[in-house]
Amino acid sequence: QVQLVESGGGLVQAGGSLRLSCVASGRTFSSSHMGWFRQPPGKEREFVAAISRSGSTTYYADSVKGRFTISRDNAKNTVYLQMSSLKPEDTAVYYCARGYGILTTATYDYWGQGTQVTVSS
Repeated sequence: QVQLVESGGGLVQAGGSLRLSCVASGRTFSSSHMGWFRQPPGKEREFVAAISRSGSTTYYADSVKGRFTISRDNAKNTVYLQMSSLKPEDTAVYYCARGYGILTTATYDYWGQGTQVTVSS
C-alpha cells in the first residue's frame, strides 16, 4: 500500500510563488514515476507535470511550462512542485500521484488527498 501526503498549499497573490511537497510511504518511490495534477473549481482534474524515476526527465502541461518545476528527492521519498508567476487560473486543488509506464502516457494508481492552492488577483 502506498500513501501520498501533499502539503504546501495556501493563498498567494498573483505573481507569487509556492512550493508543494508530496511525501510517499513505502519502498517503491524510487522505482515510480510521479506526477502532479490539479482540479480547478467546477472543472475536471487535469495533468500538470510528471517526473521520471531518476528525476532526469520531466514533462509539463503547456499551461504551466516555464513557470512550474517538478523535482524529486528519492532519499526523502518526496516530490516537489515549485510554482512561480502564479495566476488566478492556477487556483485548484493539487494532487500528487504515483505512475507507471511511459512517462508521457503514464497510468497513475495511487493519489494523495490534495492541497488547496488559491491565487488572488
